[in-house]
Amino acid sequence: MTIQPLEETINQKDRRHWQRRKFLGNIEIEWGSTVLYANVRDIGQQGLFIDLIPPLWLGATFHARLMLNPVLLLDCTVARVDPRGIAVTFKASAESGNAQLESLLLSLPAV
Repeated sequence: MTIQPLEETINQKDRRHWQRRKFLGNIEIEWGSTVLYANVRDIGQQGLFIDLIPPLWLGATFHARLMLNPVLLLDCTVARVDPRGIAVTFKASAESGNAQLESLLLSLPAV
């Protein structure tokens, strides 16, 4: 049995580069010719967690609309699959989306 230092264990457990923020909202996922409706549980600068059962597979890419005012368009990739949903990385589709995202994150409490 090998024992790892606590620092290494923590770093392996939480590999996020940005702090997550608690966010409960709706998202529409464009999946081929189908639109999937789901809920977002938390969001960060470049990622979010979507409650989606059954989940999409690791590496799947899709376009999504985060239901804000105005709607935030995202290009997403599934980074982790969980029994409760999927963790995705994303980029805002439009430059104006980055400012909107930054404003949203500043208004939300940390997880």
